Amino acid sequence: MSQATIDEPIRVASRRPLCVDLDGTLVKSDTLIDSLLLLVRTYPLHALRAPLWVLGGKAALKARVGALVQLEAAHLPYNRALLTYLTEQHAAGRKLYLTTGADTALAHRIAEHLGIFEAVLASDGATNLIGNNKLDSLRRRFPDEGFDYIGNASPDVPLLQQAGEAMLANPSLPLQAKLKARKIPVSRQFHDRGIPLKIFLKTIRLHQWAKNILIFVPMILAHALRLPLIVDALVAFVCFSLCASATYIVNDLLDIEADRRHHKKRYRPFASGDLPVQAGLAIIAIFMGLALTGAMFLPGAFLGWMLVYLVTTLSYSLYLKRVVLVDVILLSGLYTLRLLAGGAATDVGISPWLAAFSVFLFLSLAMVKRFSELQNMRAQGNTLSNGRGYLLTDIEQIRSFGTASAYASVVVFAFYIYGSGATGLYHHPSRMWLMTPLMILWLSRVWLLASRGELDEDPVIFAVTDRMSLLIGLGVALIAVLAAI
Repeated sequence: MSQATIDEPIRVASRRPLCVDLDGTLVKSDTLIDSLLLLVRTYPLHALRAPLWVLGGKAALKARVGALVQLEAAHLPYNRALLTYLTEQHAAGRKLYLTTGADTALAHRIAEHLGIFEAVLASDGATNLIGNNKLDSLRRRFPDEGFDYIGNASPDVPLLQQAGEAMLANPSLPLQAKLKARKIPVSRQFHDRGIPLKIFLKTIRLHQWAKNILIFVPMILAHALRLPLIVDALVAFVCFSLCASATYIVNDLLDIEADRRHHKKRYRPFASGDLPVQAGLAIIAIFMGLALTGAMFLPGAFLGWMLVYLVTTLSYSLYLKRVVLVDVILLSGLYTLRLLAGGAATDVGISPWLAAFSVFLFLSLAMVKRFSELQNMRAQGNTLSNGRGYLLTDIEQIRSFGTASAYASVVVFAFYIYGSGATGLYHHPSRMWLMTPLMILWLSRVWLLASRGELDEDPVIFAVTDRMSLLIGLGVALIAVLAAI
């Protein structure tokens, strides 16, 4: 057989138009779900009407949502492996078609942004272009030459079965099972997803559980280290951590579109398309169920504080984080809520000194987080606002608020040393004066690094990963032991 004969099927196949699905294929996420989440964040009252729009059909729903909110084509989480292949095929002269169930307005914006598609076939407000509807449309469009197709989910089965060449991008497990059962050959697969366990741990923000160590602080400071209380504190820690992870996921889901424009947050699991929104909703339900079940074994006051935390964080995610100064006050208050929850779980009261100290300290940490965001944005020359209502011109005022609050916390601690609370718990309270220079050192260092643009936007992550911070923390703990004995 001659070389020309061998190459002939390849040349014929390359002349067939290549049709590409959008949701879950070219883009790793579902654009309808992304649009609905953006609608909830931007126009929550309109979002309440979405169930009524479904009555008009899914195509009508997509058109109504698309008329209110618009996803930015430039920041969608494209399947990089597939996009590279499509770009190469386009450069070689092959005709590419974007064939999608997404609304036509969004599909055309994406096609215009990428600049590689010959034409777009999409839902038009009346017909939902998926499954057999899409197959009929392609048969009418390409009655003679046929087509090749790239899909990812079960509705793509009839198209993959009729395609001259079937290809997959991040295929779902049900689709793979159906293709195997029908013995439909697949010529190429384009995978662009991370390691599942790593994605899961990143989704629940396991590193943020370090904040919930504050649950143990009331018990430790009261020197009430008894086994039953330690067990209660551990249960409270797990419950609060699960609840916090659930709220982080809610925040990430509502912030998908904003996160995609952020130089770091765009790599979060939902923003990057590495984890479907449906999986996030399932994690929320499971985690909250476990948290509420565990809280039933603790004093009722703990459940009350955990629910206050839940309502506060949801209010923060939905609206209050965009209200200047209110957001940082709420952030600092969430730290104090952890102390109150820990005290309730172990039935240990929170002293006025601890409450005052925590208010000033955590307000400073909330301020340094906002300051760091603005400082990093100024260094990158991105924009005049961080999306939270703050302007770059506010940066010096935020520094003043934050540093003043930091040193106020040290002053509160200094007064505590010779108060009745300290003298009743420590044999040598005067030794605790050695803590004050360490506290001043750490707080000053945090603000200095933030001013240099060298601080991670979350000071808690910085504290648990920075060697100097860990050494300072160890020094404070040793001094507390020496003061107690």
